[in-house]
Amino acid sequence: MTTLKPTKGVLLVAEPSIIGDVSFNRSVVLLAEFNENGSVGFILNKPLEYKLKDFIPEVSSNLKVYNGGPVEQDNLYFIHRIPEIIPDSIEISNGIYWGGDFRAILGLLQEDKLKEDQIRFFLGYSGWANEQLEQELEVNSWVVIPNEYKNDIIGKTDTNFWKEKMIEFGGDYVIWSNAPENPSFN
Repeated sequence: MTTLKPTKGVLLVAEPSIIGDVSFNRSVVLLAEFNENGSVGFILNKPLEYKLKDFIPEVSSNLKVYNGGPVEQDNLYFIHRIPEIIPDSIEISNGIYWGGDFRAILGLLQEDKLKEDQIRFFLGYSGWANEQLEQELEVNSWVVIPNEYKNDIIGKTDTNFWKEKMIEFGGDYVIWSNAPENPSFN
């Protein structure tokens, strides 16, 4: 399978070979930054048991919070597709934005004006030091694919996202799509 080079906005799909990696097993990661200093991304398909109101007491939002990755899991991060109402956002690509004025977000949450298909919150992020991601690609830990969903990726909440990608890849990947998460349980 040919894969793309990593760039901002692509998806990293965990290869089945990284089974046992607690952080990235069966993950699909949106790459938010890629440069000579390293890379940053957010795991898209691992919702946590928490809602936003569990972390921000002044709001009553039931928006889901996702596990963004193993780095800085005591911090809340977000991506969105509404830069016109969240100032100071940084475009990742394809109309997907990262960060912005959190006071504006608090106001929008208090007014119940943010929807699940507009914004996604994460505890932590996925991070790679300079050349670390390239090394992981060399040992086939990831498949790099375009984000064909563009900014609609924010509303894609299916925990079967990784399995869907395995089926789309075809060949031997299809076998992995139905394998138990921990093969020793088989």
